[in-house]
Amino acid sequence: MPRYYFHIRNHDGFDEDLEGTELPSFEAAREEAIAAAREILAERVLQGDLIDGDVFEITREDGVIIDRIPFRSTMNFST
Repeated sequence: MPRYYFHIRNHDGFDEDLEGTELPSFEAAREEAIAAAREILAERVLQGDLIDGDVFEITREDGVIIDRIPFRSTMNFST
C-alpha cells in the first residue's frame, strides 16, 4: 500500500509530515486531507484562531507533490 505525506504550508512556514500514512489510493489520500483540514479548521474556529492561508501538500513517498488542498476549499459557504 502506498504511503502519502500531508505537509502543511502557510504564511508562517512549512510543517513537514515525517511519518506519512498508508492509504490504498490517491483518492483516499485526498479524502483524508479534506477531513483533516476540516478538523483543524473546526478547532481553530473554536479557539478564535486565524483560519486563512493553510494548504495541505500531499506527496508520494518519492517527495513528488501530487495535490495541493487549500484548507478554505474544504468549507462550504452560503452565497
